[in-house]
Amino acid sequence: MTWRHFKLGLASDEELGLHPTPLSGVFSIEKASADRKGLQQAVDRIVAIIQASPDKERIDNIITRWLKRYLQRLGAKANLDQLTSLMEDKDMLAENLENWAQQERQAGIEKGTKLGIEQGTKLGIEKAARNLLKLGVLSNEQIAEVTGLDLEDIAKLHAEIQR
Repeated sequence: MTWRHFKLGLASDEELGLHPTPLSGVFSIEKASADRKGLQQAVDRIVAIIQASPDKERIDNIITRWLKRYLQRLGAKANLDQLTSLMEDKDMLAENLENWAQQERQAGIEKGTKLGIEQGTKLGIEKAARNLLKLGVLSNEQIAEVTGLDLEDIAKLHAEIQR
């Protein structure tokens, strides 16, 4: 396995684990960035790598600065201002990552709820338009006015009913 494989994201987590270097730790974080739990595990791994290094303070400083910028690029809604050392602030980072994950879950729930309401409303309006078309007592223009649908949509629904 070459570093090129790591860079291209072709290395598995197990293969990255066989190379306990700061660079393999960085690749682990990049691979895990879509999964908050995996991201925390990757951070724990890189902290262990940093702690085992004879030049730990320098590497910690470099990796901490990189991680803060990386998480900001990912759109992390976490307070990273006070993060100065992965070795010292690992628990604070874990808490921030968990808060970020909770915010994302809540945003996902809200987005899903909104989308569900919109789709349900649209289906309800289309069903009402179909029923009005089946009754045959209103013109397409009147149905469009009542439902808020375009005349094109009313024509499509009318064609569906006649099939």
